[in-house]
Amino acid sequence: MNFIPVNEPLLEGNEKKYLNECIDTGWISSDGPFVKRFEKEFSSKLGRKYGVAVSNGTAAIDIAVQCLEIGVGDEVIIPSFTIISTILQIVRSGAKPVLIDSDPLTWNMNVDHIEAKITSNTKAILAVHIYGLPVEMEDLINLCRKYNLKLIEDAAEVIGQTYRSISCGSFGDISTVSFYPNKHITTGEGGMVLTDDKTLAEKCRKLRNLYFDDNNRFVHTKLGWNYRMSNLQAAVGVAQLEQLDFFIKKKRYIGKLYNEKLSELKSLQLPLDKTDYATNIYWVYGVILKPEIKLSAKEVMKKLLDNGIGCRPFFYPMHLQPVLKKLNLFDNQHYPVAENLYERGFYIPSGLSLDKKKISSVVDVLFKIVKK
Repeated sequence: MNFIPVNEPLLEGNEKKYLNECIDTGWISSDGPFVKRFEKEFSSKLGRKYGVAVSNGTAAIDIAVQCLEIGVGDEVIIPSFTIISTILQIVRSGAKPVLIDSDPLTWNMNVDHIEAKITSNTKAILAVHIYGLPVEMEDLINLCRKYNLKLIEDAAEVIGQTYRSISCGSFGDISTVSFYPNKHITTGEGGMVLTDDKTLAEKCRKLRNLYFDDNNRFVHTKLGWNYRMSNLQAAVGVAQLEQLDFFIKKKRYIGKLYNEKLSELKSLQLPLDKTDYATNIYWVYGVILKPEIKLSAKEVMKKLLDNGIGCRPFFYPMHLQPVLKKLNLFDNQHYPVAENLYERGFYIPSGLSLDKKKISSVVDVLFKIVKK
């Protein structure tokens, strides 16, 4: 059997046409016209006034945290179950990350646990939509209003998703997305910062471009980054954005097909298809091994790989990360749901290139492994 990768993007639209246009015109740097076009069209798609294209999703989060002037003495509430990108600039800024455990069904941060963690030093909440279902935003927004907190919304994994029919990526004071190849649309590497605040948008533009001064270019009043997106990347993004609605339909088709085929495996917890506020967009298709399966997630993934099936572990919780423990963060803290998600969870091939035949092959192998 041929190897089935965990993800493979679809590049079957106008990507080559727009890339050729970049090459033919010589516009390949961040000054090219596709960058502004991508910013305008993507932010409009998500219902935002301003979009600032950057080099990757981590850069977008770095800029968002810096833009809100989060620093020493501040606290930022984030989920423990997330990718490490979300915590990097919080730690580097000297602020204190405060962790929240996950909901066992949606796998998102458990909003019911947040209020007890809010102190006089809390400045922001960084909400990360996980794997295809959004965070419970209504309660979260109410908390931010009650305590006058800033909201950073990481919508990297839910591009095209909605919460109560409102686009994810439109809720935060600042929202961020990633265009890595496994995202719903890709630019190879890339990301974007989104906001409705003109002042914040202008500040983000300066931070991504070494904080050049418009009137005195090489005189710098603040430190920024070289986090620019190239015209080549943006050209691919424009072509991908044209296909987003189709991509979302395909992702949901893949998710529902897996649900149907795996429903007989009662020893697996499958992802929720919907909640009362959203239908799963299945950024990835994750499963959790129930206690009756004595193998660990690592052992099952090894067997899948041995049979030509690509897979990935779930996120390693922030409170267990060695690099953060060395900094004496999260001593003696335990988040049992996040820990179980990592120990028992993994995701199987979920990319847009999947077809029914490949999905059936994945399911057949998983059945054999789990039933044994």
